Order: sequence, then structure tokens, then C-alpha cells
Amino acid sequence: MDVVYVHGSCVTDAAWWWSSMVGPLASGGLRSVAVELPSCGDGGSFEDDVAAVTAAVEGPALLVGHSYGGMVATEAAARVAVAGLVYVAAVVPAAGESMGSLSDGPPPPFLDFGAEDVGAVASLVPPYFLQDCAADVVEGAVARLVRQSRSVFAAEASSGPAAPSWYVVCTEDRATVPSRQRFFAGRADHVVELASGHHPMLSRPLELASAILRAAEIVGGRR
Repeated sequence: MDVVYVHGSCVTDAAWWWSSMVGPLASGGLRSVAVELPSCGDGGSFEDDVAAVTAAVEGPALLVGHSYGGMVATEAAARVAVAGLVYVAAVVPAAGESMGSLSDGPPPPFLDFGAEDVGAVASLVPPYFLQDCAADVVEGAVARLVRQSRSVFAAEASSGPAAPSWYVVCTEDRATVPSRQRFFAGRADHVVELASGHHPMLSRPLELASAILRAAEIVGGRR
């Protein structure tokens, strides 16, 4: 089974963000595929992002949506058959909802909205998103920030989760706070909690891999 990783907003180089997960998942028989989202850095749309993910699904797969990637993974699963969905500190939409409509309160300080795009404020990314990561990881992450098409925040999902679903709540997350994650987790079939910041694939890869491997066992019938 493949694990198809769908990254979050305002970043590029998907394989780098997922690199610490490849070995632990491979040890459990899962192959990793990291998808580059065209809306990040290339001016693409939400539809382009969804198309990139559906094109990466070649047989049984778990879609892992991180942050904004939850929107994309949900829509992709409505268009192509997948074994399951794993949400990591992610947005989980219902039909007709968008990132914009799901926003909770005023725009966060770590996002810089332009007329056509949005970017992350580099100085605020470490304290909000990476506080539990090693210094070299923080440096690599900040180097991979890009601006993203603002139009994705208005794009609406056609359905909610269309496959068995898991939600990984990151209890130390300062960007998507745990209370907000638990709201989205209420839309998933199973919930796991990790004591991590926003990027457990960087700070807690073995623990996140364990949760994904368990999901793969269940959807693969090996309970």
C-alpha cells in the first residue's frame, strides 16, 4: 500500500518534509509518495492541487493530509477510490465548506495576505509551527517557504471524508490549536493524539508512523 503525503500551505519540496517518515513506513511495508501542490509557488489552483493528488494514486493508498492538505486530500478521496484518509493537524471540510469559511477568528499573525497570494511570515514560523524541532530542521523548513495562491482559501469541498478516516491531534500545536483540531477530529472515524507541534513528521516521525501503520493494518484487514 502507498502512503500519499499531501503537504500544507505555503511550502515546497514535499519530499523533504516527509523524508523522516519514509524509513519507518517502509519497515511496515508502506511506500511513500510525496505530492507537490501546484498552488504553492507555481500559481496553481485548488483544482490543480487535487489533480496532482489524484494522479499520484496508483492502487490502494492512504492519503495523509497535513494542515491545508486535509482540504485537498478530502476532495481527492471524493474523486478517486482510496483505502483511507489520515489527517494530521488538518482541516477536514464538509460539503460546501472552504478554508475561508472554516477560519476561526481574525487572520493569524503568521500569515501575510496579498491581493493574489498568501505567504508565511518567516520570523513567526519557528515559534508557531516548529518549536519542538531541531535547529537544523527549523532552518531547512524556513528555507522551503513559498507564497501560495490565495484562491485556494475560497475553494469549496464537494463532500466530507469519503473513506475510513483517522485524525492525528497534535496537542502542542501553536498554529492550529488543539481545540480547533478536535473540532475537525469529530468528523473523522478514529482519533489519535500526539504530544507534538504542528509538524510531527519532523519532530515525532516514529510516533506518527505508528499511527499511520495502524490505520494501514485496519483498512488492509489485518486488525
